[in-house]
Amino acid sequence: MTDKTASDFDETKAPIMEHLVELRQRLIWVMAGIFVTFLVCFYFSKDIYIILVMPFKDAMISFYGMELAEKSVKLITTSPQELFIVYVKLALFGAIFLAFPIIATQIYMFVAPGLYKSERESFLPFLIATPVLFVMGAALVYYVAMSMALGFFLKMQINEAGISVEMLPRAMEYLGLIMTLILAFGICFQLPLILTLMAKTGLIGAEGLKAKRKHALLGIAVVAMFLTPPDPLSLIALIIPTYLLYEVSILSVGYVEKKRQEQDNQ
Repeated sequence: MTDKTASDFDETKAPIMEHLVELRQRLIWVMAGIFVTFLVCFYFSKDIYIILVMPFKDAMISFYGMELAEKSVKLITTSPQELFIVYVKLALFGAIFLAFPIIATQIYMFVAPGLYKSERESFLPFLIATPVLFVMGAALVYYVAMSMALGFFLKMQINEAGISVEMLPRAMEYLGLIMTLILAFGICFQLPLILTLMAKTGLIGAEGLKAKRKHALLGIAVVAMFLTPPDPLSLIALIIPTYLLYEVSILSVGYVEKKRQEQDNQ
């Protein structure tokens, strides 16, 4: 009996070691992809940062008028190394984003052998849709939410009674704000995927989502309050599209349920 137990252990040990070796190889590819894209992003970090500052310039032009278009928009640093740290953070953020196809591919190649054909066919579209929805959220930040938030803050400046309070953002704080908003919107835009995956596992249904609309709206508003700056415009800019995505999720979950019923009836 002891020999049999030892033999069984030896048989299971080999597949485990094979999986660990494969996992290490996948992680090496992921880290290599992130490293290469980090170097590329760091090389272009100044240009990328200028692109990210454009919403601030648009807000300034909208607030002060077109005459500002010929002037420079000022951000400040308060330490010699701050701008270097900004470029490093920006390069790392960009590297993870650009390397996502590599990360997703390695995840899929690692888990695919353990999935049924139908599961692989279901899993692949989610990997494709994830960056697409994230880019949609990031685009909403860049073209709408960021300008609205900065315009709101510009109106809080003081220039009267001999007192002047001018908004001169730190380069680090500006990067932190726009990165936070991009992550917040990008994550919130994953709502249809998350709910559809839960529907595939049978955890939720379309009727349940319909009944929880009010609760969902309240939850979205609470999350948006924590993720966005303390201004009503960016808050609304996150709540409205996220709730619309919730409605899209109901349709997606309903479709998943319909397909499951058709398979059960066959």
